[in-house]
Amino acid sequence: FKSGSMYNELLNDRKEAGILLSERLKKYQNSNTIILAVPRGGVPVGYEIAKRLHLPMDIVLSKKIGHPNNKEYAIGAVSMNPMTLKEHPEVPQRYIEDEVIRLRKLLKEKYELYMGNREPIDIQGKNVIVVDDGIATGNTLIASISMLRKKEPAKIIVAVPVLPADVIPIFQRNADEFVYLIAAKYFRGVGGFYEQFDQVEDEEVIRMLGVPSAIQ
Repeated sequence: FKSGSMYNELLNDRKEAGILLSERLKKYQNSNTIILAVPRGGVPVGYEIAKRLHLPMDIVLSKKIGHPNNKEYAIGAVSMNPMTLKEHPEVPQRYIEDEVIRLRKLLKEKYELYMGNREPIDIQGKNVIVVDDGIATGNTLIASISMLRKKEPAKIIVAVPVLPADVIPIFQRNADEFVYLIAAKYFRGVGGFYEQFDQVEDEEVIRMLGVPSAIQ
């Protein structure tokens, strides 16, 4: 086992992961930088970083567009505005348009659930730190990065606690800066690197994102 640091192989929980990552991101404290957390697991990690570095936090949402014959196979991805698409001449344009509309509607509902009626933060010209609680394949995150690029941020930094060692080069190529705690040669799922890895509930996400709840 080789970790990128002196940390032991197990993280206590997402909170500890966020605290350790914030140590590595110190230079962004009080700067023109936004934390973009991937719900739901990335939110508790991003929350600790945002709190310690005094940075605003928003969320990054994306969904893959599945192939009509095999929904698991991604032919593209959508966020609330940009999208990315691979060349698949056999897939009808109409299918893609319908999927984009359907997925955007789901994303918009999700965003409103977590963020209320707040407008997403404009990231143009700002540093963006994309945070998740771990990477397994990284496909969705890579799609999110390419969509974020279209909004012209100054710099995209990816910060994750754990990932398989062989995925590192992909993120070093796609992000301007890549920060991680544990890179495992034998990857046993993200949850395998945390002592506590409970599912993060919507309520917790909403609380951490500071949306005044409707029931107050």
